[in-house]
Amino acid sequence: MLIEVWSDITCPWCYISKRRLETALTQFDGRDDVTVEWKSFQLDPSAPLGQTGTVYEALSKKFGKSVDEIKAMNQHVTELAAAEGLAYDFDKYQPINTFDAHRVLHLAKSLGIGDAVKERFLKGQFTEGERLEDHDTLVRLAAEAGVPEADARRVLSGTEYADAVRSDVRELQSLGGNGVPFFVVDRRYGISGAQPVEVFLNTLKAAQADATAGVS
Repeated sequence: MLIEVWSDITCPWCYISKRRLETALTQFDGRDDVTVEWKSFQLDPSAPLGQTGTVYEALSKKFGKSVDEIKAMNQHVTELAAAEGLAYDFDKYQPINTFDAHRVLHLAKSLGIGDAVKERFLKGQFTEGERLEDHDTLVRLAAEAGVPEADARRVLSGTEYADAVRSDVRELQSLGGNGVPFFVVDRRYGISGAQPVEVFLNTLKAAQADATAGVS
């Protein structure tokens, strides 16, 4: 069974949904036959490199809400993340352009460690306040998850995997998705958003039943 997941490392719901999917998989008797493939999406492809300011200010401008309203929204998200065992710290959060991070994630996928690097980047973004558009930071965090530093620097020094990132975005749009997180199970079932564990588990069971019945 193949689960394709479109997400962005600046998306708080993407990290929450990753945990919920992982929880569902622990309860799924076919989990050993499941492959999870991470795909790229940028919530804000126009985000300038080196932007300054807090996430509260950035979201206030984007949504037309006060900083206090944004802080209240983020506090709610922080509480939901905590319920999944995640420690969000929006005071440290760095607004960034994620394009280069996605290129490194494609490199990691080619090495068979896409999930490990995805996890490291998400933790860096939401818990540690790492700046994940900085090349040295990307190299360091990717290396912690198993990517050879020389390979990461080679990718970041050029345009390698740029087309792959753009292709992922176009593919999601062709499937009718326009936001993340977005999950596609065996190219038959779609799940949009950070749904409850039960939704993931029921979808996995339905896809398993289809495969057993030979549904094409």
